[in-house]
Amino acid sequence: MNYLDLTITAMHEALVKKQVTPLELTSEAIKRIKEDKNNAIEYLCEQEALAFAKTLTTPEKDNPLWGIPFAVKDNISTKDIPTTASADILNGYVPIFDATAISKLKAKKAVMIAKTTLDSLAMGGSGTTGHLGKTYNPYDPSHTRMIAGSSCGSASVVSSSIVPFALGSDTGDSIRKPASFAGLVGFKPTWGRISRFGLFPFVPSLDALGFFTRSVEDAAILLNVLAGHDEADYTSSLVQVDDYTKELNNPLKGVKIAVIQEIIDSFTDQDIIKRFNETIKIYQSLGAKVDYVHLDKHLLMTLFPTYYIISCAEATSNNANLDGIKFGPYYDADNYIEVMKKARTAGFSERIKRRFVLGSFALMKENQNELFLRAAKNRHKIVDEINKIFKDYDVIYAPASPSIAPRFDSVTNQLQDEYLIADNYMCIGNFGGYPSLTLPVGFKDNMPFGFNLTAKPFMEAKLFNIAKALEDKLGYFNLSARNKK
Repeated sequence: MNYLDLTITAMHEALVKKQVTPLELTSEAIKRIKEDKNNAIEYLCEQEALAFAKTLTTPEKDNPLWGIPFAVKDNISTKDIPTTASADILNGYVPIFDATAISKLKAKKAVMIAKTTLDSLAMGGSGTTGHLGKTYNPYDPSHTRMIAGSSCGSASVVSSSIVPFALGSDTGDSIRKPASFAGLVGFKPTWGRISRFGLFPFVPSLDALGFFTRSVEDAAILLNVLAGHDEADYTSSLVQVDDYTKELNNPLKGVKIAVIQEIIDSFTDQDIIKRFNETIKIYQSLGAKVDYVHLDKHLLMTLFPTYYIISCAEATSNNANLDGIKFGPYYDADNYIEVMKKARTAGFSERIKRRFVLGSFALMKENQNELFLRAAKNRHKIVDEINKIFKDYDVIYAPASPSIAPRFDSVTNQLQDEYLIADNYMCIGNFGGYPSLTLPVGFKDNMPFGFNLTAKPFMEAKLFNIAKALEDKLGYFNLSARNKK
């Protein structure tokens, strides 16, 4: 196995022992990107990465990210490096500042290798709507199965062992569902736990900056670096940052896990249900208490429409500045309105245009009470019900997706429970700002799938502890499509 195939922890140990150098890791990562066939890269930082890696000559024993290569979703601002959010209207945009998360990683001397693909403007869940086209699942060499989105490229490069971690963003499940399809740990923190300064806004009330790794421990290490208040982001939390690695191996005696019966009932794949029941027995054998609880099915069926109205409305407002003057290609015309019309017509995909139309409609004065405000009230109602569960339980547990990675040509009945609930329930984590993590638990037809844990706000340390206990028992650790186990 190449050193680039290791986890952050193991890679750091090799770097400290001088078994490998940052330059060697960087060179190998660049080589793998050039050989990769999954259409996961928006921009390769070849010269920048090599130049920085050459300066890293003295290992820092107490800095686990020293010399570690990583990739970044292309809706996160990177100074002097193109950042397009995979939207034509942002072609040629080069930021003059780094996102806070990027600044923190640079301070730890991690090496940024590439910007990764996404659904255009992070709006979508298929990994197919960016301006470079489809991003493919590394576990499927036939290129017929999706890796999902919107953080498709970041999931792909970690799953392909190009880098051991990659940044993404999660608004409904945009990290956690691709993680399930790619055999990865996908993590979104409590809302405000990681600064969103420099993350292009999609739905600020739901957005979270998170990441993909190949182990739970690596996720805890990353949160240690990225968590904390940021004066540049007034929504970032002042809650004290924990050492998220400290409780990783605590016993689970006394841990209380809730399983929402109505969510489980919406799953139809019996192989996934069988595996889920097996993992419940594992948790019980480790001393955790697992209970089935109930939540109104009709309320669960409103999750997706509530998410859709809120997300379209906020996205419409947040992207109003993409007008062909402040950003994007300029199209000559007689007046500002025509300039904007030409730029937005050419610069946005059809999906983005539809979302903006719906968002504008929901925000119209005569429609706000019936659409946007009604959705906001329903979100509050859903969060209230989840908070009632969290009064008695540490985490909520369920499969992350109703299936393995779907085929690009698959057709989903969007009125069935499986779509409305099983396929979309993870937006609960965004509605309430809860920390949430997906980890791999098995394979079907040679494709990985994962289960999800969602915890109380700012209980990331407990979340990692519960997730790692299952990871240790199952042995699905450091999975890679390059080195299939």
